[in-house]
Amino acid sequence: MQDMLEQKVSCPYCGEWIEVLIDSSVESQEYIEDCQVCCRPIVFRVEVAMNGEASVQLYREDEAY
Repeated sequence: MQDMLEQKVSCPYCGEWIEVLIDSSVESQEYIEDCQVCCRPIVFRVEVAMNGEASVQLYREDEAY
C-alpha cells in the first residue's frame, strides 16, 4: 500500500500521541476516526501536496472549523 503514509498526531481531546495511516492518493479529504487511547471522535482534514506531502489538521467533533 504505497499510497498510505504513517503519521504521528496528538489527540485534541486527551493529548496522547497516536499513529494513524493517511491515504495520500486522495488530494483533499475529511473523515472521522476514533482516538486509539480515549475513543473520542477526531475529525481529520487532510490536504496532499503534489509532492505527496500530507498536511493533517485535527479537530474535536464539537469544534467549529
